[in-house]
Amino acid sequence: MIHFFTESIAHIKLPDKFTYPFHYTPHPLCVMAAAEVQAYLSAQTRWQEELQQGKMFGVLIVRTQDGETGYLAAFSGILAGKNLHPFFVPPVYDLLQPQGFFKIEEEQISAINLRIKELLEDKHYQHLVLQLKGKAEQCRQELAAAKAEFKTAKEAREARRRTAEPDEAEQAAMIRESQFQKAELKRLERSWKERIAGLQQETDTFTHRIESLKAERKTRSAALQQKLFEQFRMLNARGEVKDLCTIFEQTVQKTPPAGAGECAAPKLLQYAYLHQLTPIAMAEFWWGNSPKTEIRHHGYYYPACKGKCEPILGHMLQGLEVEDNPLWEDLHSETPLEVVYEDDHLLVVNKPAGMLSVPGKGEVDSVYSRIRTLYPEAEGPLVVHRLDMATSGLLLIAKTKEVHQNLQAQFKNRTIKKRYIALLDGKVQQEKGSIDLPLCLNPLDRPRQVVDHEHGKTAITHYQVLKQTDARTLIAFYPLTGRTHQLRVHAAHAEGLHCPILGDELYGRKADRLYLHAECLEFVHPVTGKHIRIEKKADF
Repeated sequence: MIHFFTESIAHIKLPDKFTYPFHYTPHPLCVMAAAEVQAYLSAQTRWQEELQQGKMFGVLIVRTQDGETGYLAAFSGILAGKNLHPFFVPPVYDLLQPQGFFKIEEEQISAINLRIKELLEDKHYQHLVLQLKGKAEQCRQELAAAKAEFKTAKEAREARRRTAEPDEAEQAAMIRESQFQKAELKRLERSWKERIAGLQQETDTFTHRIESLKAERKTRSAALQQKLFEQFRMLNARGEVKDLCTIFEQTVQKTPPAGAGECAAPKLLQYAYLHQLTPIAMAEFWWGNSPKTEIRHHGYYYPACKGKCEPILGHMLQGLEVEDNPLWEDLHSETPLEVVYEDDHLLVVNKPAGMLSVPGKGEVDSVYSRIRTLYPEAEGPLVVHRLDMATSGLLLIAKTKEVHQNLQAQFKNRTIKKRYIALLDGKVQQEKGSIDLPLCLNPLDRPRQVVDHEHGKTAITHYQVLKQTDARTLIAFYPLTGRTHQLRVHAAHAEGLHCPILGDELYGRKADRLYLHAECLEFVHPVTGKHIRIEKKADF
């Protein structure tokens, strides 16, 4: 299963620590191994239609006990309907084995699905549902008409009492009329209830059976998932073993998500540990078209997902000396914070790329921390809005709660004008236009956002191309909304510009920085009422 490189690698220095794709450029050996895997994939003509749909692959550079260096390859999920392929490492647990509990129970659940489908499509059941719906609507209309007639008669009686002063006989007649109409309304309601009850009872015979089958399916599915997760007994470099249920007990979600343990990275490490191979470096790359919601580019390298893989790898990497996650590196501890504008009420700073807007995990510096130190007497939340850690540019700071509230209201009402400058990895087809793609968080891969036309929040961006070459586009973005990663997703997504921002590790590929800069802010001063325009040119 281990592959040795087809060309000499003696000139390539092995890393001192295990390198893993958090946010980094893959080690040269990983790039060479990925190229060999890609050549293998290109030669598999029978897989091309499936591969075109897109799949994540991974490579792991390993050292044998004899000191030789080679690589392992893996795919995420299932390939060509199978888990086992000679070129790739096997799964941690093969859920597709014909006599295994998973396939047997899956067949039982499929039989339940078939029975539910048969009941839902039963002609008599469908006729009952239509009848019930029709009778219910007829009942609603007749009762509404009867109540309206009752109300009109009541209003007429009340009008007569106010104007004509009826005698005792007429008063008694009106009371009898009211009582009769009330009784008639009650009789009509009872009549409809009796007519509908028979239909409802016959329909319920079907619906109760359907709901019972659905409940059985849910119970069996949950038990199957639990038993399946218990089969994934993940090793680490110390030889310690934990199943997926134990690993995910310590996470916010508490239970493993579907597909946990079936990604390329866990497969690679598990095989290495089982065969006494020392992991050296790892990388994962996407092959094929991008999914409709997520952003994946053919041949690009990506970090492991946070929801499924991060908890698993947190266990599996124990015992290895692993390179530090660059996100935890404090790049600007000694960098002065440039103040572009300041008065008694607010200030605007030029946040450098790589500095957090507000504190996150760990001890990494942030604009908020700096401002809190520089202005210890300032009230309120201070930071009015946020920029991504990797984005540079203008950040608005309030010195009082009142100013903060006013500026946030301006953002909410979309009266603050913003202009961003970005350098895109690719050539945009139109000189100007608008992008309207709703966004929401991918809960299994935070902080990555996805396009979701059903559940996403509205996100609108205008753009104007400033300059182009064959491979790059300098562009101005004018966001009307302020969703997380809005400009990054709108630039990279196939339904947007299909050109990721240069250096975008989440939606494109790494460079020396993310080439996105908040260049201009325009707003109304909360105290003076004057129009304020602040600009800080990008340095790219």
